[in-house]
Order: sequence, then C-alpha cells, then structure tokens
Amino acid sequence: MIVPARNEASILALTVQSLLQQNYAGPTHIFLADDHSTDGTGEIASRTAREAGRSDCLSVVQARSLPAGWTGKLWAVSEALREAESFNADYYWFTDADIVHEPDNLSGLLERAETGGLDMVSLMVKLRCESLAERLLIPAFTFFFFMLYPPAWVAQQHRRSAAAAGGCVLIRRGALQRIGGVAAIRNQLIDDCALARAVKSGGSIWLGLASKATSVRGYGSWREIGGMISRTAFTQLHHSFLLLCAVIAGMAVTYLAPLIVIGFGSWAAGFGMAAWLLMSIAYSPMLRVYGLNPLWAPLLPLTAVFYLCATVYSAVQYWMGQGGSWKGRVQDPS
Repeated sequence: MIVPARNEASILALTVQSLLQQNYAGPTHIFLADDHSTDGTGEIASRTAREAGRSDCLSVVQARSLPAGWTGKLWAVSEALREAESFNADYYWFTDADIVHEPDNLSGLLERAETGGLDMVSLMVKLRCESLAERLLIPAFTFFFFMLYPPAWVAQQHRRSAAAAGGCVLIRRGALQRIGGVAAIRNQLIDDCALARAVKSGGSIWLGLASKATSVRGYGSWREIGGMISRTAFTQLHHSFLLLCAVIAGMAVTYLAPLIVIGFGSWAAGFGMAAWLLMSIAYSPMLRVYGLNPLWAPLLPLTAVFYLCATVYSAVQYWMGQGGSWKGRVQDPS
C-alpha cells in the first residue's frame, strides 16, 4: 500500500485505520511517504498503527527534497516505492491520504484484477457531499469525469481512452516496471490518467465507481471546490487557448443554450425544455449515488457555469505562473 501524504494530520488516522483493517488474507504493508509535512502527519500515522497493535505493518518514509522535473505527489509515491521494493509485492495499491476504505475493498480489487487478467484497476471514490456547495457541485465532478472517460471505453483495448482515479489504484508490479516506474510520468500533474495511458499502451486497465471507498476531505466552500477544479482543468486542455475556446463554446451550447431558447417561445421553447429534461435525466443516476434528491438535477446548467468559470480561472492561473497550486507548491507553471 503506497500512501503519499502532505499535511494530512487532521484526517490521516481514519485512512490508516481503514488500511490496517483490510481483510485480505495475504501479507500487506503500508508505506506512507511523509512529504515534508509540518503538522505531524508522520507521527499521527505511526501512533495510529501503534494503538492498533500493528506497528509492524506500517513504514513512514520521510521524502527527500523534491527534485526538479517532478510533481510533489509523484515524488512522494516514488519515495514510498523505493522503500517498498524490499517487500517484493505482486501488486501495489496506490491510495490518497484522505480515502477511507471498507475492509473488503482490497480483496475486491485483487479479485477483479486476477479474474480479468488486468494490469491495473482503479475506482473513482465517493467524494464528501454534505455542505450546500458540495451538494451542488461534487456529484457533477464525477459526472463530468465519466463523460470524459467512459469506463466502457477505458476498458476496451482498441480505444485510445485511458483514465484512472488516483485515490484508489491497484497496479501489478510487473506492469509498473514495464513502463519505467512512476519516473516515466514524473512531471505529469494529472498523474492518474498519465499512468493509465502508459499502462494501457501495453496492457489492460479497468475503471469503475467505488461503493466501498470514500474521501473524507471536505470542500465546505465554493472557493475550495473551485480551487480543486482549477488546479488541473487547463492542464487537461493541454494549455491550449483554442481548446479552451472550444470547451467554452461546447459547454455553452450543451448546458446554457437550452435555457436561453426557452425564452423564444413556440417550437424553440419545446426543444429547449426537452434538452433540459434529457440532461436532468442523464444526471439523476449520479445524484442517487450521492444520496441526493433528483430535484437537484435541473440545476445542472448552473453547476456547468461554475465549472466553466473554474476552467477559465485555471487558464488565468497558468498564464500568471501559478498553475497547479497545491499546499504551497506551484506544480504547473507557465
């Protein structure tokens, strides 16, 4: 188990406890990379394992200084992997420091990988959805992600679509070695999808929606969620102004035009209402995943406007030399 952690003391105990409680019958070990934390992250992890009587199952690795050309998370993952080599595992399980797993999640991932002969399996975990901002915006994050990367396409070898969700990734050790380790993607801000592309180029991958893994990281304000989106949005567009313009036009036509034409009356209003209804129906299953009333679905155009503004802001941040900001690091400077 590979866990990169930077200043996660407030939530890390829950994560470590869930990893220690996995019911997988084989040997496991947690390698947690403390990425220059200043809040006692490493100490919290060690104390949690000690109180559970499982100190022998956890190694806290103090990450060395971040080299040029690496993103912070991937360097922390690399540092944990360096220590994990001696464990000689068949699989590595990458998980973020804010993810809590049910006891049988690892067993389920391994069963899917073994049964399907897969090199990598990944789950989009259920994000926290409690505040008003989270209820309006978080389900749409997963909805838009799966629109970009349909799981059926990701699983099909003949399609170029490749994606993973970095909070929960199980990968064969041999597959990771084949692509040259995480060093092969060391400068990638959207590291999970970069890893998926590298593995799929010579192997098989699978992506799904988690029912047994949940993020406990809260995004209580609109600004926090906007920051989460803008951190990687322009990177996703390959820093292209033309693609940004295309996204603005596409989102406007898809989510805003139906509401605008309703005001035209006559047959145009009918088409607009039909389009609004269809997008609400398409969004409703994701709302059910998050336990929300389907009446939130008609607000999807409003949510789309927020995501569009966050994407534009992501471009502005990049052009200002502040792209990819995360916990004090600028990881995607122009």
